[in-house]
Amino acid sequence: MSPRRMARVRAVQFLYQWGLRREPPSRKSLEDFWALSPAGGSACRFAEELILGTIEHVASLDERIEHYLENWQIERLAAVDRSILRVALYELFYRVEIPPVVSVNEAVEVAKKLSSEESGRFVNGVLDRALHDVNRPLRAVSGAAGEEVA
Repeated sequence: MSPRRMARVRAVQFLYQWGLRREPPSRKSLEDFWALSPAGGSACRFAEELILGTIEHVASLDERIEHYLENWQIERLAAVDRSILRVALYELFYRVEIPPVVSVNEAVEVAKKLSSEESGRFVNGVLDRALHDVNRPLRAVSGAAGEEVA
């Protein structure tokens, strides 16, 4: 598994736990998490960026999820699927150095790994609707000198 996919998996795992408690993340909670779910240096750094950014924007991300769901409510989503969607939408709307199609593909793969094949299709459908609101190229890095990485 690539370091960035590992980071996404770890971010979803942390956010799943955080979603159950809704306590602000502390350095200690992150250290405790890393002690139980180790990751390499670059994966750990990227995961923490995703974790902290997602939590910072969770209210607007949840509003977006509600908007993109069809005939469904966010509270009825499986907690892991909700965490996957939060991370993916954070990447789509706040991390312009990541091509949107990479964020979608990675979210689908993480859903298949942590949830189910059906969740992969569900996550893909929700994120496909979100792509209509992304105001940048879907297959390229936006912004300054970024590099396209998964």
